[in-house]
Parts: sequence; structure tokens; C-alpha cells
Amino acid sequence: MTWYAYCIAERNAFPELCRHRRPMPLAGVSGLFGNQTFLFPASDLAVIVSEHTPEDAARMDLNAAKDHGRVIADCFKLSTVLPFRFGTTFPDDDALRRSVRSNQRHFTANVERLRGKAEMHLKVLMDDTCPGNAARNMTVGQQYLTSLRESAARQRDRQSRARALSVQMHRMFLPLAEEITCKRTDSGKMLLDIAHLIDNKTVERYQNKYSSATLEMKECQMQLSGPWPPYHFVQRHAPTAQHNA
Repeated sequence: MTWYAYCIAERNAFPELCRHRRPMPLAGVSGLFGNQTFLFPASDLAVIVSEHTPEDAARMDLNAAKDHGRVIADCFKLSTVLPFRFGTTFPDDDALRRSVRSNQRHFTANVERLRGKAEMHLKVLMDDTCPGNAARNMTVGQQYLTSLRESAARQRDRQSRARALSVQMHRMFLPLAEEITCKRTDSGKMLLDIAHLIDNKTVERYQNKYSSATLEMKECQMQLSGPWPPYHFVQRHAPTAQHNA
């Protein structure tokens, strides 16, 4: 039987697994395509899985990806979780057990590091104020070189502004850890995508700081979501598995 894997959780978070060594149904959480989810015990860990047929593999789509995230979010309410990538499958029980066994130390260290923590996700949109200069009375070669220099200067300026804004966000929210990406949107604006790792107990305080930030930084458009499972902060060490995303 092929198993579809959603995430790894702490076995002791599920008392029903205390006396069982075989997979047990996870009540109240449906998987991809409405399939029953199971708790698959593996040492001190539990892997949340569901049965996966060839027909299921052939219809993996955006809705399936959303269901993958939903299952992880539901399990996150019960335990620290280490999400698997969308499309991760194991061909049988033995393959799943071998994978967990061979990565046991890594998985356990991740669980210990992320216990009691959550991810908050900030998107900060601001105007890109790095216009270029029109090249006039220049040869084609001069225009090309000027364009390269202007492009490099704009990129350095964007990076500098992004760093300054990310430092400001860090001082304001004081996360335990952070992951930041910056890009220029099709509409010509600058978008900072920020993931903050925080303690579960400080979610309300973080949300209050966000409310203050939206009032103080009127030049930015800000959007907050979370708390989420700590997707960006799992130290990846890919298990032996098949990926059918």
C-alpha cells in the first residue's frame, strides 16, 4: 500500500498511540480527496498519512495542494509538526519506517527546536522609487552600457532599501528567527515576503505590534497571516521518498 505523507508529529501528542504499533485512524481530519488519515507510529514520532492510489496520483492539483496544507494545519493544533513537501509518498510500510529510522536524529532535533513555536507571515508592499534615466544623444553601445549601469545601481538601491526595511521589521517584531525574500512585482512595486518564527504564547502580542506597524508605516501596504506551522524553519534533510507533486 502506498502512503501519502503530510507531516511528522510527536507521538506522545496522541494518547491513542501509546499501546499501538500499527497505523490508527486520525479522527476528525480528512486527507486528500476525502481519504481517511492515519497516525503511523515510528519510534517517538508519528507520521500523518493517508492511502494513496494511482488514481489519486493522477489527479494531484492545486486543490490537492490546499488539502495538503489543511491537514498539516489541523495537526499543528495538536502537536509540533514537521511538514513534508506536497507530493511526498512512500511505497509501503517498510519504506516509511526506514525513512524515519534513518532520519530519526534529524527529525527529533527539529521537533525539539520548534516545539511551542509558530510562523507568522508578513507581506510588505512599497513603491519602487528607483527610476532610470532616459538615454539621449547616445550611440546604441553607449545606451546599452548606460542601461547596464543604471540597472545595477537600481538593484543595489533596492537591496539597500529592502535591508533597511527588514531591519526595521526585525526591531519592531523581535522574532526568534526570520526568512526574508524581496522581489519587484509586475506592477513596479517592491514586495518583501517575511516569515517570522515566534513563541506560540506571543501570537497576540505579535498581532498587536502588527496593528501598530500598519499605523506607523503608512507608505507600505502590509498583510499578515498566521499562526502557521513553521514551514520556513524546518531544517530540510530530505527523506528517502517518492515525490509526485
